[in-house]
Amino acid sequence: QVQLAESGGGLVQAGGSLRLSCAASGRTFSNYAMGWFRQAPGKEREFVAAISRGGSTTYYADSMKGRFTVSRDNAKKTGYLQMNSLKPEDTAVYYCAADVSFTRIRNMAPDLDSWGLGTQVTVSS
Repeated sequence: QVQLAESGGGLVQAGGSLRLSCAASGRTFSNYAMGWFRQAPGKEREFVAAISRGGSTTYYADSMKGRFTVSRDNAKKTGYLQMNSLKPEDTAVYYCAADVSFTRIRNMAPDLDSWGLGTQVTVSS
């Protein structure tokens, strides 16, 4: 498995931007597809974005298209989620996850290989 640690969360006003990072350690990061998920208070965890092992393929939840961009730097063993035009409804704990399968990430399989502990994003109105 690969160990993951998110950072970059915080408090931002509506319309603002944040960039989340997901630092990996352990096994070779480039062997894993990566994804971002979020969970708001009282709601189930939902899929945000996925990126393939090499970074050439990405996939987004409909509500994030055009506002969020997922990327990765395999040399730095780090994934990123750039979030623009943030809305109060984007408030949630954001998690990164890794799995050998891009499809499993995109489908938010219940048993993905690795999860981070999450970082809080709060968007004020």
